[in-house]
Amino acid sequence: MHIFLYGPVGAGKSTVGKILADNLNLPFVDSDQVIETNAGMPIFEIMAQHGEQACRDLETAALKQIINDKESVIALGGGALLREENRALVESNGKVILLMAELATLLGRLRSDSNQRPLLAGDLHEKLKGLLTQRQEHYNSFSLCFDANQVPQEIAIQIQTGLGRFHVSAMGKYDVIVQNGGLENIGEMLKSRGLQNPIFVTDHNIAQFHAENMSASLNKAGFDSKMIPIPAGEAYKNLDTISELWKSFLENGLHRKSTVIALGGGVIGDMAGFASATYMRGIHWVGVPTTLLSMVDASLGGKTGFDLPQGKNLVGSFYPPKLVLADPQVLKTLPEAELISGLAEVVKHGIISDPELFDLCSRGLDWIKANLEEIVKRAMAVKIKIIEEDPYEKGFRAALNLGHTVGHAVELVSKFELRHGEAVAIGMVVEANYAERIGIAKLGLAHGIATVLSKLGLPTSILKGMPREKIIQAMQMDKKKNAKTIRFAFPVEIGRVELVEVTDLASVLEEL
Repeated sequence: MHIFLYGPVGAGKSTVGKILADNLNLPFVDSDQVIETNAGMPIFEIMAQHGEQACRDLETAALKQIINDKESVIALGGGALLREENRALVESNGKVILLMAELATLLGRLRSDSNQRPLLAGDLHEKLKGLLTQRQEHYNSFSLCFDANQVPQEIAIQIQTGLGRFHVSAMGKYDVIVQNGGLENIGEMLKSRGLQNPIFVTDHNIAQFHAENMSASLNKAGFDSKMIPIPAGEAYKNLDTISELWKSFLENGLHRKSTVIALGGGVIGDMAGFASATYMRGIHWVGVPTTLLSMVDASLGGKTGFDLPQGKNLVGSFYPPKLVLADPQVLKTLPEAELISGLAEVVKHGIISDPELFDLCSRGLDWIKANLEEIVKRAMAVKIKIIEEDPYEKGFRAALNLGHTVGHAVELVSKFELRHGEAVAIGMVVEANYAERIGIAKLGLAHGIATVLSKLGLPTSILKGMPREKIIQAMQMDKKKNAKTIRFAFPVEIGRVELVEVTDLASVLEEL
């Protein structure tokens, strides 16, 4: 699927396009340059010698040529889609992104641009104003519109979030795609990336809903579809299951160039990823998360592993996938309690870095259910930004542990009767309360966080009767401990957290 950047002259289509292409590891194409290459002369000369109609004909020919090439980011001329044939051509081969800026911004950019623009010859201000008025209705007909008055780097990031397209490169290199109905295309996605001999790992609960679609997509792409089912649930996230996976890999003839697809939630992703990391010293794997929690958190960053009786994820490795595909449509089969559990991580990402995402969560569960794709894209964008900056959790990536130090402990002490997201929700409120007590967080922050979580149906306090001593013991065993201290990620305000080393764990639970 191509990405077409469109809008008036001066909107920054080429500048933003080059940044976007670099971010997504895609080629960049300037359609005007293709026209000039094909014609053997600059566009202003084509216009002068042959007129606008001839130029538009060359534009159509160039578009037909471009769409046959591999997936690219393409900058279009300011009137390229006025011709219905052209518009139909690009919209059937990709997404059109409209860049719009204020008249003053466009004028400032054009006055410093040496390119000759025949349609703007003469009084630049009046000609541009007239052109914008003439094309206003046309430009307004495009739904994916972005503010081009901002710096190009920020525009590119906003486009990526809007499209649900990312390319992680800090630890390994892989695409992250959010696409409704994407499960039907997973076979072609593997094929286009040169991934071979796929087999998918899933549990019995997920298989009844999605195994058939996965198999159909793989078969359609020419693969021999094979499935490895494993028991469902955190209780099976252990070395015994990992051993069974290794055994199944051997029985199914997996080799160094084979690909394991993790079709499921965080438990499936962590175990299939770890088994892939350690089988034959590492084979390819692909994440296809089927829960909200795994989409926005567990599937990203390359963390793999399994639990020990003493705690969660105490054995594991950093081993990135080759692709992550999040299909929000599969969430329709997710039990509501699991959807609500996943929303804890969405709220967490809003607290860490995206106040607007936090505000969206405050609209309640019904609004979120109707706008899951937007929620997934924004929450994934937060985590991707952080793991790109700190892939191996040596610095700020630890911010993603907000709510998890206490959360993992209460989850373990509850003997996993609490879902992961429920435990993290409790952890965020407990940790926010402590942050207020020691003067890090603004007063009232914990209450504000608890209000949003409660509105979504998430718990906000530790269950009565849960022994504090066992919670502290579990926190001490948590994988994030470092010498005599544990590093916490405490919220300061919505959109900002601070990393703090704590020695007195009992003080964190003082109000219990």
